[in-house]
Parts: sequence; structure tokens; C-alpha cells
Amino acid sequence: MNRRYFLGSSAAALAAAPKLRPAADRVNIAIIGLRGRGKALAGSFATVPNVSIGALVDVDSSVLAQVAAGVVKQTGKTPKTYSDLRRVLDDKSIDAVAIATPDHWHAPAAILACDAGKDVYLEKPCAHNAREASLVVAAARRNKRIVQHGTQARSRPTTQRAIELIHAGRIGRVLMAKAWDVQLRKSIGHRPDSPVPAGVDYDTWIGPAPALPFNENRFHYTWHWNWNYGTGDAGNDGAHQLDQARWALGVDHPHDVTGSAAKLFFDDDQQTPDTMTITFSYPGKMLIFEMRIWSPYAMHGVENGVAVYGSDGMVEIGKSDRVNGYRVFDRSGKLVHKEEEQVSDTHTHNFIECVRSRQAPNAEIEIGRISALHCHLANVVARTGRPLRYDAKTESIPGDKEANALLGRQYRAHWSTPKGAA
Repeated sequence: MNRRYFLGSSAAALAAAPKLRPAADRVNIAIIGLRGRGKALAGSFATVPNVSIGALVDVDSSVLAQVAAGVVKQTGKTPKTYSDLRRVLDDKSIDAVAIATPDHWHAPAAILACDAGKDVYLEKPCAHNAREASLVVAAARRNKRIVQHGTQARSRPTTQRAIELIHAGRIGRVLMAKAWDVQLRKSIGHRPDSPVPAGVDYDTWIGPAPALPFNENRFHYTWHWNWNYGTGDAGNDGAHQLDQARWALGVDHPHDVTGSAAKLFFDDDQQTPDTMTITFSYPGKMLIFEMRIWSPYAMHGVENGVAVYGSDGMVEIGKSDRVNGYRVFDRSGKLVHKEEEQVSDTHTHNFIECVRSRQAPNAEIEIGRISALHCHLANVVARTGRPLRYDAKTESIPGDKEANALLGRQYRAHWSTPKGAA
């Protein structure tokens, strides 16, 4: 799906969808996956006018009870609770879902939700692999659903203004961007496999992924560092910076991806790299992604950020200590403009506005798919140890059978396995 086709087809699909309701009517939303981002999303959606958190879903009964109590305290209303997301999808009173499961559940849950007629707020990355991400886009299109990707900077006013001035030529001809994810994470150590904790539906947690025995280092949050369930920090935090850098450059699919990655620092159960330097090439432009999750040394004063280099200046975009902002430097390196704002989740508000209006959201799923593709291609380079050439027309890596296979995955037989993914 090329950009011209996407812009035409997505606009037509959304235009064909009926108006859901007037802006004053209530939107009933369910949150699927409640640790970390899911808990935060429940709190955020509870602040949006005329939005009701109608249901919560989690396979861990203790997490489910904790977040449900928090919703009652915040809103005064008791949501329905489920361990099986199918019960929410069958519930006609639920208009939309927010999906904050582990990565391996993102695409299966989103596809099922679209097919059930629900609009979707989908955490990043939108899929565990590139082929699943394309299936999410297809599901959104055939069902005329609003799907917002969880790259919140797309709705952040300071980031929007930074991108606007870059695109307006403030720093001249834009040639290159650098995105970085540089922070100090902790070792997860080594743990043996163990019995499934009481109150956890582990078979559903595994979903369509190949089954592995239960292990605390492949469960709450630490699943990020296991290839069976996660996408490493490239797909975790790097997804945000790669999206902003791609947005600033005004590029879509890379044609060449090179670089190196390794696990240099941690002696633990993590499978994914703790160190990456990956270069994405486009016609006349370049994007460099640096990741070091063992480092206490911020870059340009922020742990996670983007620098955009032009012929006449540079823009830095970053977040630290609950403050978002950007700085503009002229050709001599002099700071000529800066702007800051407190962190706020305007992204959930944008999603609800679009559920009502049927307009494309700020991080529409095709935008999310292409940005997530950068995370997946970086991981393919990391896992194969060699450069690749990506063909956007065929959505494949020609001439490299091993690398091309990593654009998808193997599935076990499960009710949530995405149709056409294998």
C-alpha cells in the first residue's frame, strides 16, 4: 500500500462510515490489558468529557481488581470486568476499546475488535511484527473503523509546532534526523520457570504466540525483552522517537537499513539487544537510531529525543521530567527559539473526538504501521546481523529468506490467530 493509495483509500473509507453520534453523546470504552499503559489509559480516558469506562479486561485477576477499584474511585462508577476480551467484543454497549496488552496481543486484539465493529486505541508498536501490522490496517479499512496508534507525540502541541516549522523551511533543506533512546534500565536477572500464579489465565496470556512455560522474566513488563512476546526497546520506547523523526523528515518506507546491535551490558534473561545503532536510508535523506538502555548519560539533555538537521539549522525535540519541548538552533549553533509544556495526554482526547466525527486521528493506523515497521526492520538487522533492502511494494525483504521470515512469525492454534498472517 503506497502513500497515494493510503491517503485516498483511508479518506474514502472514513467518509463512507456513518456518524457515530453527536459530540455531546457518551462514548463507552473498554480497556484491554491493565498494567502500565493500560492503567494509565484508564485514568486518562476517565478525564475525557462524556466518556465512560464501561469495561476492563485482564487475564490477571489481581491486576483487574486493582484497576477496577481505581476507576470506581476516580469516576464513581463500577465497570464490568472480564478475563476474556471476547466478552467485551460481544458487548453491544461498548463503542471502542483501548488495547495495552503485551506486544504479541496488539494486532490479534485490534483485528478482532475492528471485526466486532469497535473503534480502537492501540498501543505502540501496533503489532509484534510487520505482517501483522498490515493486517490491522486491512481490518480497519474493511470495517470502516477509527484506529489510533499510541504514539502520543502526534497529538502533542509543542511537537506539532516543531514539525510544522521544520516542514515550513525554518531550518532549510532537511537532510537527516537522529532518534535516540538512551536511558538506564535495570537487569532482570535470571529466573527459572515456575508454576503459573494463582488468578492468572496464562493460556490466554500466551494467545497465538508459541507456548513457553511460565517464567516471571517473561511476564509482567519483562516480556518486552523476549522475542516471543516483545519487540525490545526499539518497539517499546524507540517507537516514539522513530515516529517523530520520520514525521520530521517527511518520509515513509526506508529502502535500505543497516547497522549493528548487541547485548553488551546486561547478564540476564533478556534476549533483545541493549545497544543499537541503526541507519535508515530514503531518497536524499537519512535517519539514525541510537539505543543504549544501560546508559545514565542523556543526549542533548534528554533521555529520549530527536534531532533534525537542516541546511540552515537544527531542531531538537525531547521530553524530560514531565516536560515536553523543542529548541531551534541556527546555522552557527545559536539557540534562537524554544518552547516547553507540561506533559498531558491529548492523544486520548483526539481519539474520542475522531470516534465522534469519523475523521482520521492524528496517529491514524497507517501512520502507525509505517513507524512500527522501522522498529521491526531494526530488529531484523539486530537478529540477522546484516543489512537489508526493503521493498515497500511487496512489503518484503527480497533475496534474504531468513530476514524476510522475521517480518512475520509462527503461531500456535488459537482462536485469536490473525487470519492470513502465516
